[in-house]
Amino acid sequence: MTKPVVELTETTIDALPAQLGVYEIVDLTGATIKIGYAGGRETFGMRTALHRELSDDIAGGLRFRHEFTHGYLTRWQELLMLYEADHGALPPGNADHLGTLGRLSPLSVDPAPTGSNSWI
Repeated sequence: MTKPVVELTETTIDALPAQLGVYEIVDLTGATIKIGYAGGRETFGMRTALHRELSDDIAGGLRFRHEFTHGYLTRWQELLMLYEADHGALPPGNADHLGTLGRLSPLSVDPAPTGSNSWI
């Protein structure tokens, strides 16, 4: 995700449209705590999902960033696989998904030589 992180507060959440998408929750140090999604069962999309995250924020001070997308499940899984490839583990809030994702190795594939039909 490329958007800047913003504070996880009632005000910032209520300013969002009621759309589907993915989000990343980070702590004050910028470490990712959880990657989540706002799906079709969320009454008000991203707002409902982030209000739930806010109610779980006992210590306070969490921040978030988001992307709106109708392909939220695919994008969510992609973000989790990228995180796991980069860090060797899932974020703490996603530890229960260990073993449920595929493997993504973004840097392990060598490009095919010019003129090669190795993609067939």
